[in-house]
Amino acid sequence: MGGPVFLTGGSGFVGGALLRRLVADGREVRALARSDASAAELEAGGATVVRGDLFDHGALLTGMRGCATVFHVAGVNAMCARDPAPIMRTNVDGAASVVRAAAAAKIVRLIYTSSATTIGEPAGAIGREDTAHRGSFMSSYERSKFLGERRAFALGEELGLAVVAVNPSSVQGPGRTGGSATLLLDIVNGRLPVLVNTWLSVVDIEDCSAAHVLAEREGVPGRRYLVSGASLEVRTAVALLRQASGHPRRAWFAPRAFAAGGGVLASAFSRVAGRENGRICRETVRTLLHGHRFDASLAERELGLAYTPIETTIRRTLEWYAHRGLAPAPIG
Repeated sequence: MGGPVFLTGGSGFVGGALLRRLVADGREVRALARSDASAAELEAGGATVVRGDLFDHGALLTGMRGCATVFHVAGVNAMCARDPAPIMRTNVDGAASVVRAAAAAKIVRLIYTSSATTIGEPAGAIGREDTAHRGSFMSSYERSKFLGERRAFALGEELGLAVVAVNPSSVQGPGRTGGSATLLLDIVNGRLPVLVNTWLSVVDIEDCSAAHVLAEREGVPGRRYLVSGASLEVRTAVALLRQASGHPRRAWFAPRAFAAGGGVLASAFSRVAGRENGRICRETVRTLLHGHRFDASLAERELGLAYTPIETTIRRTLEWYAHRGLAPAPIG
């Protein structure tokens, strides 16, 4: 597909990578911006800025008219929120607002950035697109993305709009320093000697942006596509990081039962929630101990996505950190 596209969330980590890919592909990108800072960043990235927010129907229509595709990437990714209402409003009601505007603007296709967390696989299971949801939620964020995805699909069907969901696992790579990336930085800087072994699923930022573009061209309307390049235990991840960076020299893995009490997680994963005060809460404990493993091969078969090896993602990320003085340079 070609022609202009409309993008929300273009100043974020995932949306910014998608913006760069679209511009590199020669696409005209119109991007929604709430603030002056976001507008300046988007304009510098090659986008035509449309000022407004997810609930500004007039701004959405203005930006979408004449476009073939909408990429709805904007959302709130947060844990331990004292008030979950803003997360629900943005991730659920905001998604509905964008779908309604897209239908009104006669958009051909909407690519919705969901999350692998919507799969809701039971503990110990390998999640796939057709996995039956466990029926409970580990965090307000997980609930919001699950409900937002359902709302987007339902409204798309009702209004005659083709909606395709991209469901990334933890997106990592150059450019990310917050959220779960703080765990990686702590490990390579030798600040995290105590860990808990659990399952992690990650996808390279470049693979994530590629999946969105491929979903526009090849995705089946009404379908969601898990995007996850690797599922590995923390022990394996630490070994790969040690091999690439030389750190940590030693790491102690505490029993999961001890971690469930919060003693280890309070120190070992103090900044995973992405908060300056290093808060930990039941949401992060439940999510981390549950872990995630995914079979994301449908995106390979139907979209033609090729995943970057996890070793390459680690090396590229460490080199980016080193260039900015955030971590030692990779060895070798």
